[in-house]
Amino acid sequence: MATDQTRTAILVAAERLYAERGFSDVTLRDIVAAANVNLAAVNYHFGSKDELIAELFVTRSIALNRERLRELREAEDAGGGRAEISAILRALVGPILRGCLGPENQRSPVAQFMIRASIESVPPIRRIKTKEIDHLRKFAGAMRRALPDSAEVDLFWGLHFALAMAHHTIRESERLTKLSDGQCDLDDVEDVIDRVVRGAVLGLTARVPAAKSAPKVAAREAR
Repeated sequence: MATDQTRTAILVAAERLYAERGFSDVTLRDIVAAANVNLAAVNYHFGSKDELIAELFVTRSIALNRERLRELREAEDAGGGRAEISAILRALVGPILRGCLGPENQRSPVAQFMIRASIESVPPIRRIKTKEIDHLRKFAGAMRRALPDSAEVDLFWGLHFALAMAHHTIRESERLTKLSDGQCDLDDVEDVIDRVVRGAVLGLTARVPAAKSAPKVAAREAR
């Protein structure tokens, strides 16, 4: 088998097995058996199981983030350089929700792998998530332009919560379907995106009333 074909066969087999069984239950021997290669080929191309996982996650993340940034550019171009906050958040959460929800996507190895990556905390993926944040800075900048009167810290929290809602919806889709007796239709992906975006926008734009002074503070001021 040619070198490129060997590398591809390893990646395809690893992604499918990780998607089906999770990261901890799959060994390198499982992968080489499924790819019909020898263990030396995995060591040659990737060096270790962690490096193989990292390669898969980076490949999928690059495609996801490219789509996010494409949608963000389109939203900003349509707004003359300043997109609506709802359009920005839709570009942020839409691609991951479209990629992981829906009857066809939920069964695909790519979607299942990304869901596993979201659920299971493995060191190589944690390191990549912590390091690769440049695309999120672009979203934070767009949010700043959309909501110039908002505190920067609130925008970062808003971005974080929008991502959290999307990932939690993906992880717990089965439980939500059961809890709602099927009323929450996770197959209607665009409706799910709308709901996540509306919730995130409300969190960013709601006016929080000023906190009342604590009684003991008021008492001190009265002295």
